[in-house]
Amino acid sequence: MPCTIDCRKTIKAVSHVIFDMDGTLIDTEKLYEQGYQNILMNFQKEMSREFRMTVMGMNQDRADELFIKTFSLPITPQKFRELFNKEMDSILDKNDFMPGAKKLVEHLHKHRIPIAVATSSGEQSYNLKTQNHKEFFKLFNHVVLGSSDAEVKNGKPAPDIFLVCASRFLDKPKPEKCLVFEDSPNGVKGGIAAGMQVVMVPDPMLDRSQTEEATIVLKSLKDFKPEMFGLPPFK
Repeated sequence: MPCTIDCRKTIKAVSHVIFDMDGTLIDTEKLYEQGYQNILMNFQKEMSREFRMTVMGMNQDRADELFIKTFSLPITPQKFRELFNKEMDSILDKNDFMPGAKKLVEHLHKHRIPIAVATSSGEQSYNLKTQNHKEFFKLFNHVVLGSSDAEVKNGKPAPDIFLVCASRFLDKPKPEKCLVFEDSPNGVKGGIAAGMQVVMVPDPMLDRSQTEEATIVLKSLKDFKPEMFGLPPFK
């Protein structure tokens, strides 16, 4: 998927950057998919690619409820989360950076661009996923955990997490001064609803129709040109 820019959209300079985490900064989405599939196999169910894309980026509680409803699972949301956490405990720390993520974050940090993370993960999940990348995540001004943050009332695709994240920068920028990086349609919808521009780096299997709301679409963060949004260019 080449870089695509909708010519009808005006690209504006930004001063602050907000990153999604799963599938954007670190490669965890395939691990999530493995964990979900393992649970469903116990009930002789199978998850379609389309359904996986539907729950990608969702708040954990909402995703659990949707799994139970969609697959008619005879368990409570609490039991589903217990099974999922058990699956994830053994594999979730085995992730690496998405292509171009480390270089981009370090570049923005070096140039004193305020950066933050807005992830649907809860605290326990976040700590597990980032335990091998602690120095990297120290580069961010702050991290908002959508599934355990009391101020985030509604998960993606609602705009709440992005607005909360922006409000926690010291200078409290207006939404239009924030650029969001996302991989999921839910995340893109949330960023756009918050009044922000969104760079989308989608799963290659995602239908192109689900990328149309993004400001620009990239194959990889390696393709991002900061100067397009008034940010310091790579040298």
